[in-house]
Amino acid sequence: MGKENKIPLLVIGGATASGKTALSVEMAKAFDGEIVCADSMQVYKDLQIITARVTEEEMQGVPHHLTGFLPLEKSFSVAEWADMARKCIADIRQRGKLPIVCGGTGLYISTLIDNIVFEDNGADPKRRAELELYAEENGRHALWQMLEKLDPESAAVIHENNVKRVVRAIEVCESTGQGFYEQRRQNLKGDSPYDAYVMTIGYEDRADLYDRINRRVDVMLKQGMVDEARRVYEGSDPATAYQAIGYKELIPFLKGEKTLEECAENIKLGTRHYAKRQLTWFRRIDGIETFYYPKDENNKTFFEKVKKGIAKSNILCYNK
Repeated sequence: MGKENKIPLLVIGGATASGKTALSVEMAKAFDGEIVCADSMQVYKDLQIITARVTEEEMQGVPHHLTGFLPLEKSFSVAEWADMARKCIADIRQRGKLPIVCGGTGLYISTLIDNIVFEDNGADPKRRAELELYAEENGRHALWQMLEKLDPESAAVIHENNVKRVVRAIEVCESTGQGFYEQRRQNLKGDSPYDAYVMTIGYEDRADLYDRINRRVDVMLKQGMVDEARRVYEGSDPATAYQAIGYKELIPFLKGEKTLEECAENIKLGTRHYAKRQLTWFRRIDGIETFYYPKDENNKTFFEKVKKGIAKSNILCYNK
């Protein structure tokens, strides 16, 4: 497929708390775009604060898609997200707007831009039940360690709390003799329908990003993070919620087993570890361009630098 027939696509990735939301809104306003959320937890409507989901005020009137629409009781796969994202992008483009995919779930972004279709290779309901029982009896970390021995590449990017994905990765390894992401690479459907400009937000000093993470957790706690976690915990307490950093760490406080200060520190630690995994994933994307945030956190300067980078790319050279 020639570039003239492809859909122009701006992709903004990066670690949690790196500033993706504000940047994506600014770029959407500058280039007449709409935003498709690429975050595996922000799809859930009951976790507004815990997942730092974009608010109406932060949207500034820019349309956002695939955010806050799913109940926590529902599971949601990368294949389902990719299918919905492709439809959103086609619709946005058909209306003459620039599609902008923004989020920190690298698997979602890679699946979309590489045009990957997952095949249900190695599905074994009996083995899946055995692995899930193993996690219940021995803990999620023990299950994750099983994956780490079989497939270190997948273990490096799949969090141990995501039991469903850990189980799936182990299934694929055992049934095919290949790693989960090696199998994934073999499921490339073909030429991508997108001419994607993929960028990420970076920090020259990792400590600056970690400081932003710590400060954001403090803000989220002031915004009512504990009350949101309590509503979920006292409601259905679905397993899906435990994949969201910030929920599971507050459970000991809700049970009266730890202080809020202790739990807050665990949230910050867990978020920093997650950010490291995100950065590892994005470094593996071919052709990705990194824009480093300035030390003085001058948004205006940073936004202008990114605008110039996007303006030099091919994605703005299409007739609407």
